[in-house]
Amino acid sequence: MFIDEVKIRVKAGDGGNGCMAFRREKFVPRGGPSGGDGGRGGDVVMVSSQRHNTLIHFRYNPEHKAQRGEHGMGSNCSGSDGQDIVLQVPVGTAVYDQETGELIHDFQQPDERVVVAKAGRGGRGNQHFATSTHQAPREHEMGRTGEERNFRLELKLLADVGLVGYPNAGKSTLISRISAAKPKIADYPFTTLEPNLGVVTVGEEPDQESFVVADLPGLIEGAHLGQGLGVQFLRHIERTRVLVHLVDVSDASGRLDAVEDFKVINKELESFGNDPENKLDKKPMIVVATKIDVANPEKLKKLAAHAKRRKLEFHAISAVTGHGIEDLKWALAKRLRRPE
Repeated sequence: MFIDEVKIRVKAGDGGNGCMAFRREKFVPRGGPSGGDGGRGGDVVMVSSQRHNTLIHFRYNPEHKAQRGEHGMGSNCSGSDGQDIVLQVPVGTAVYDQETGELIHDFQQPDERVVVAKAGRGGRGNQHFATSTHQAPREHEMGRTGEERNFRLELKLLADVGLVGYPNAGKSTLISRISAAKPKIADYPFTTLEPNLGVVTVGEEPDQESFVVADLPGLIEGAHLGQGLGVQFLRHIERTRVLVHLVDVSDASGRLDAVEDFKVINKELESFGNDPENKLDKKPMIVVATKIDVANPEKLKKLAAHAKRRKLEFHAISAVTGHGIEDLKWALAKRLRRPE
């Protein structure tokens, strides 16, 4: 099961209380205050891990609490510190404060380590309050409370290339041809219910290149408003460097105008997200006409002309016959070599 958004509650450990005690031993006159300090609580720490690729381990375990510090003891003995709790999240996870919406951290590299809830410090024992004029203090401090916070975790896949287009445009078939990914493929809409990742290699050793392609569930008109499945997966192409827009130019889709299909999906990309610096429709795009082995020549011609007017790179492929697949792979590799 692919889970890419969860809400969790975390609680850092409370600090232990300081102790009030006096040293009372035979042959030790005026032993004085001997209350030890309370131990510090444990932090809540998040670490990015490549061992996980979904957030499902938080779905059924949404509450996490670090260990509290032990209380201080007599004979100037301090309590033990509480143990930190470490939560592993997939690389690509963004952590938001659920109350304010503030981005706490965006994990984009493996083994990043961030304290998301700070522990309470331990209280001081009465040994610290002794002075020359106050030699038998009964003051001691209580431990501080650890932070308690609610977070929303959002996973955004890290891929170089994102495949977008209407349902049944051929995205899953393409990724199965250019990589070792084995997505479900069928002739009905929304066959793909979760994103698929595939690693594509081009060239021969020692100059071989590779990049990661994400196949996303099909978009439809109104996806940014919650129609179909698109809204819950559009976030996964926010990190991609290149978009490949697949358009079905056969008559099997039942839609009459391939150019209109292209415009509808582009409108959805334009409408998604609030960050003007990272609008999906502004990303570099390659237009790909699919199913050309059974293409409607008029649709293919119009789509190619539209891509040319928009100054977008255009390719025509058939995943069934393999026509144009290698050219597309090399075009993607070449585009990814360009600096951002």
